[in-house]
Amino acid sequence: MLDVETMEAAYWSHRGPAPVMLSSHRHDDLEINLVLDGRLDYRFGGTDVSVHAGEVALFWGWTPHQLIGEGPGARAGSGDFLWAHIPLGDVLAWGLPDHDLGAMLLNRPVLVPAVAAGRDVESMFVSWQRDFADDGAELIAGLEAQAFVRRLLRHHRDTIDLRPDGGHGPAGMDRVIDMVRFVVGRFRDPIEVADVAEAAHLHPHHAMTVFRQDVGSTIVEYLTRCRVAEAQRLLATTSMTTAEVAHAAGFGSQSSFYAHFTRARGCAPGEYRARVR
Repeated sequence: MLDVETMEAAYWSHRGPAPVMLSSHRHDDLEINLVLDGRLDYRFGGTDVSVHAGEVALFWGWTPHQLIGEGPGARAGSGDFLWAHIPLGDVLAWGLPDHDLGAMLLNRPVLVPAVAAGRDVESMFVSWQRDFADDGAELIAGLEAQAFVRRLLRHHRDTIDLRPDGGHGPAGMDRVIDMVRFVVGRFRDPIEVADVAEAAHLHPHHAMTVFRQDVGSTIVEYLTRCRVAEAQRLLATTSMTTAEVAHAAGFGSQSSFYAHFTRARGCAPGEYRARVR
């Protein structure tokens, strides 16, 4: 059985039954779930979400989540499922439209019909399982995964725009998305909570409350996770020194970088680089 609760952030794909999850967990990847048959029941924070046959779920794994069943340790549904993880640092580098990126980085999954991808999704996932394990093919599979995600998010956006209310929903949610996309777009800069709140035209105290409610973390935690994810990407894909990585990822000092990175990943930046290489 897969131990998905302790996996490192990495390109990864798998086909198989739903794993047992004894507790909620989090990780710094975009997670993609495709249900071919059956149903997946998730708990995101305090909200239960079901993913049905023919649906794809996209979400950032930083939100505490757990597959749930009818009893402790029960398998969360039976059926045929496809799974994929894409490191958050790579997703941030895709340059997705702000609204699409913001939708994925909230504390709930984006649910889209698999047919919106316009291709044989099952075969594509199977090829990812092979290609993600091959250094020579990982880049190609990553580009294909990016195109796949972009198609699903475009469908999601177009579907929302067709709603009678114009797709805007509660004003509070619009403002949370404004704050999320501000952080994602500016996390490399020396920004403060007040800057994030101003982007949504909110008082800082109110901004912190609504952000935590809809994203599942504080603004500072979210900002730090974006920086750590970017540092992971740079450590794994460049020859930059750790000091250069710290600066490029938005940390104000090397000591701050070491402290936050070690706390988040359980090892120092140099050790992480050696491990992933």
